[in-house]
Amino acid sequence: MLSTSEFKKFTRNRPIFAPNYDCMQLLAFWLLYPLLWCISVLPFPLLYALSDLTYFFVYRVFGYRKKAVRKNLDIALPHLSVAERRVVERKFYAHMCDMFLEMIKTLTISTKEMNRRFRYTNIELLHEYEKTGRSLILMCAHYASWEWLIVMAEHIHVYRTVAVYKRIANQRFDKLVRDIRARLNTELIEAQKAIEVLHQQKEEGILAVYGFLGDQSPQLTKARHWDTFMGQEVPIHTGGEMLAKKLNLNIAYCRVTKKKRGYYEATIIPLAENPREYRDYEITTKYLKEVEKQILEAPEFYFWTHKRWKHTGKKKKPVMQETTA
Repeated sequence: MLSTSEFKKFTRNRPIFAPNYDCMQLLAFWLLYPLLWCISVLPFPLLYALSDLTYFFVYRVFGYRKKAVRKNLDIALPHLSVAERRVVERKFYAHMCDMFLEMIKTLTISTKEMNRRFRYTNIELLHEYEKTGRSLILMCAHYASWEWLIVMAEHIHVYRTVAVYKRIANQRFDKLVRDIRARLNTELIEAQKAIEVLHQQKEEGILAVYGFLGDQSPQLTKARHWDTFMGQEVPIHTGGEMLAKKLNLNIAYCRVTKKKRGYYEATIIPLAENPREYRDYEITTKYLKEVEKQILEAPEFYFWTHKRWKHTGKKKKPVMQETTA
C-alpha cells in the first residue's frame, strides 16, 4: 500500500478524473448536437418564433446575467434615463436571442442565403487591399452579428480568411465550430498562437485577412495599455495594432449594422495603411472610437453581457521615487 507522501508523488500532475471528464464532454456533445441540428434546419419564421420564446425564458423568467447587463448599461450610457436604459435592455435581450439562434443556423445555412442576409457594402475595398500584396488585420466588435462575417470568404480573390478565436473547452464542440467555419472557407487560429501563425504565414508568402475581436477586456495582469471606452478608463487589447506594426500589415475596422431582423450590412473602414507611421496605441484608439459611435447610435445591438468595465479604476498608478536634496 502506498503511503500518503508516495500517493501524492504518484498522482502529481496526473489528471485522475480526465477519462470521466472526457466522457461527460462526449455525452454533452451527443445530447446537444441533434437538438442544435434540428434548430438549424428550421425556416427563418419558425427560428424567430423560437427566439421569441427563448427571450421570454432568458429575460423574463431566468433573468440571465441581468445584473451585469444593467450595471454595464448604467456605466456606459449614463446620459439615458433609467426607463430608456430598460428599453435598451429589453431590445438587447431580444437581439441576443436572435443572434444565438442565427449562430446555430450557421450549421446548415446555404452560402446563397447567408449572402442574401449579410451584405458587404464596399467589398471592392478588400479587393484593393489584396492588390497591395500585404495581409489585412480586420478589427471587429461584439456588435450586431460577428458570426456571419465569415461569408466574406465568398467575395475575396487572393486573401485567405482567418479568424482569431478563444478555444472552446469541449473538444468536440470546438471541432464542430472549426468545421462550420471550414465549410465557409474560414480558418480559425487560437489567440495565443496568433503571433506565431501570422509570422509563419508571412514568411511563406500567404496573404490573408485576419479577424480580431478587440473590444473584450484583457486579463488585468496582461494589460499593457489603458484607454477611455464609453467614458471609462479600461485595459485594452492591443494585439491587432501591434501585429499590424510588427509585420507591416494593413489594418481596418469592420462596421456591422443590423438593418432588420435577420439582415445585416458590413462596411470596411480603413484605420491605417502604413501602421508604423502611427504612435503606439493611436490606431487602437481610432478603433475604439468607431465602436463607441455604433454603440451610441443603437446600443441595443452591443453585447452587454460581457463584463467589459470590470477593471475600471484598477489601473496601477506609477510609483513616485523620492529624491534627496
